[in-house]
Amino acid sequence: MKRTNASTPEGFILLGFSDQPHLEMVLLLVVSIIYILTLMGNTAIILVSYFNPKLHTPMYFFLSNLSFLDLCFTTSIVPQMLWNLKGPDKTISYTGCVIQLFVALGLGSTECILLTVMAYDRFSAICRPLHYGVIMHPKLLQQLAALAWISGFVESTVQTILVFQLPLCSHHMMDDFMCEEPALIKIACVNTTFLENELSIAIVFYVVIPLGLILVSYFCIVRTVLKIKSAEGRRKAFGTCGSHLIVVVLFFGTIISVYIQPKSKYTGNYSKFLTLFYTVVTPSLNPLIYTLRNKEVKCALRRLVGRVFLIKKKIFFLFLSLSFFFFKFFIFSLSFSFIIPYYSPITPQLSFSYIFTIFLFGGKKKIFFFLFFFSFSCFYLLFPFRVL
Repeated sequence: MKRTNASTPEGFILLGFSDQPHLEMVLLLVVSIIYILTLMGNTAIILVSYFNPKLHTPMYFFLSNLSFLDLCFTTSIVPQMLWNLKGPDKTISYTGCVIQLFVALGLGSTECILLTVMAYDRFSAICRPLHYGVIMHPKLLQQLAALAWISGFVESTVQTILVFQLPLCSHHMMDDFMCEEPALIKIACVNTTFLENELSIAIVFYVVIPLGLILVSYFCIVRTVLKIKSAEGRRKAFGTCGSHLIVVVLFFGTIISVYIQPKSKYTGNYSKFLTLFYTVVTPSLNPLIYTLRNKEVKCALRRLVGRVFLIKKKIFFLFLSLSFFFFKFFIFSLSFSFIIPYYSPITPQLSFSYIFTIFLFGGKKKIFFFLFFFSFSCFYLLFPFRVL
């Protein structure tokens, strides 16, 4: 293949599903809807975990981190994807591609570590319940979350630097809808054996080992749960782990299908749909999975929705009160303006102002404004004047 003449190309062409324009229109609608649901669902999980004191536990601390991660992950990919799907322009700038690869790879690696940490949390809660509060103390929670985020972006930094040092072919066409490492390796014009080996090592550290630790954790969890004599106790224990296990299967299953395959097979719509699933669909399913299988989240979500409607109701009535106040102020000013030009306070305009004052203001306000107008009338009788 012909190498590029420039050391830094202007941009890349993301072919995606450009050979199927009808499919692009369908995907544009579907991805837009899923993206909105992802934003709403994950934001709701974060708000519920923050505002409900009962959910200030290690499990929901990590779940909030996962929801925030999914928000960032989809936002780093979907807007550019929608832009490419809606029209003939399929380009992405060189800088945009670098940023997208760095952020998406960092967040994807972080999610692998974070799901492992969540499995350890479930292991501690079920296998060592008496020591759970001591083990999962707030400082450890922060350290584990920091470990997941920092390790994910360290790996992303290394991968991004190595990938963009490769000399690329002059066409700069990637058979994908996002800047992903396998697609970038495929358009390189040099031997990429070293980078593929390095990617394999990274997959071992960030996919295979975390998945192995998760499986070991759940093996211990299952063994402990089976020792529980109460059927209700077993059901409750499995219920707290079921949601996490479903998310693990969906995420790691698609990651393994995309990354653990030869370079020559990274073609066709099969890989694109797998990438679409773990970048767009899975983040939208996480809130749904955790909500449907968790009574605490469902109850907290109902209370949050009720609180939101109550706030909206208060804002609505506050708006009405302010509107009525300004209406009264306007009528008061209008009636007051009728009094000034006349020498005698005993006029239809003054009577009009008295009537409006008594009608609009009640209680102490009525007495105050009545005394105000009466005092003004007496003063006006003694010292008549006209305002020009």
